Amino acid sequence: MPSRGPAGTLLRAAGAIVATVSCFTLARSSSVEQDFSKLERGRYLTTLADCAACHRDPIQGRDFAGGRPIETPFGNVLAPNITPDRETGIGNWSDAEFDTAVRRGKRPDGKLLYPAMPFPYYARMSKEDVAAIRAYLNTMQPVHNLVEPDQLPFPLDLRVGMRVWDALYFKDGSFLPNPSKSAAWNRGAELVEGPGHCGACHTPKTLLGGDKTDRALRGYSMQGWFAPDITNDERLGLGAWTAADIVDYLKSGHNRFAAASGPMAEEVSYSTSRMKQDDLEAIATYLKDIPAESAAAAPLSADDPSMQAGAAIYRDLCAACHKLDGTGVATLFPNLAASSSVASREPTSLIRVVLRGGQSVSTSVAPTGPRMPAFGWQLNDAELAALLTYIRNSWGHAAMPVTERTVRNARSRLAARND
Repeated sequence: MPSRGPAGTLLRAAGAIVATVSCFTLARSSSVEQDFSKLERGRYLTTLADCAACHRDPIQGRDFAGGRPIETPFGNVLAPNITPDRETGIGNWSDAEFDTAVRRGKRPDGKLLYPAMPFPYYARMSKEDVAAIRAYLNTMQPVHNLVEPDQLPFPLDLRVGMRVWDALYFKDGSFLPNPSKSAAWNRGAELVEGPGHCGACHTPKTLLGGDKTDRALRGYSMQGWFAPDITNDERLGLGAWTAADIVDYLKSGHNRFAAASGPMAEEVSYSTSRMKQDDLEAIATYLKDIPAESAAAAPLSADDPSMQAGAAIYRDLCAACHKLDGTGVATLFPNLAASSSVASREPTSLIRVVLRGGQSVSTSVAPTGPRMPAFGWQLNDAELAALLTYIRNSWGHAAMPVTERTVRNARSRLAARND
């Protein structure tokens, strides 16, 4: 029987209040859960896009505070402050303005961004992806750090020229899955072509700095390194790597063939080592499906004077770590015999690491991070050229000989670099 009288009225009112509070609590709980989910999504997308590597303050190490010089063939551009500071960051930007900057390369003041900010790749992300990134960045501590990105010489500092560049190379639109491919392949393609922006380093460029899309991911020299071919090419790319090898490399910075150093070490440290396992496997699936391009080539004869001189230097300086047969030590000293990057069309990275040494990345999975010593003080240009010619034409490799002039020019360029 329902209650009647004042007591019944009181009970019904109390029940209504309880029901209202319960509904409000459930709604609030759902809202908080949705907000947390969006923030976590934004955090992960920021990792996928490797925002920290470029936007971290190089002086004080403040996350996303900007100021790092981004080297381009035309000069340096400073990465801006993307903390929610209202005066020097993006705190006064609307979500729509942030989306336009990230996916279309246009600042709130109407000026066009240089492609040092990889908006042509970020254009493949969805509006919801970028909104999640913005939500996550809004949780960062605001940092007052005024950065003036424009460092290019005249007339390249006139951003109006980007209208021509955009017309030639920018393609708007989110990633569209290929229905004939697997879900893993499509996820890998989305990551490589989108937030991962792998082509920014690994795709050859035109004279204006645009991607040669017909040669995507086939290697490019930049910042004093050669970003190698990462297609499934057996001779120059990742053809000898299994999908598991690719995952190991991206997760730890090391595998049975290679160790990440230079710009790739940063990519591993800030981004790929923190990716989910299924995303790394998806990237490997996609890269292993990119067909080979290079033709067979014959190695330089072992009787060539450069090969003989290089062999002698290799035995003296390199064999202790990399072994006489070039196989090295798995996950510690790179396997030169099976490393396709040894025979890259440009010896830029090889010259650099022999001249100046190299520090491989240290990650939680592989914390050792071995370092190769420098030999530039010990080898003259002719000796170094002979050594690299030998390495690039041994153990099944076949590549153009390295000339003394090439080493001399590289040594001069590296002397002017402080990285």
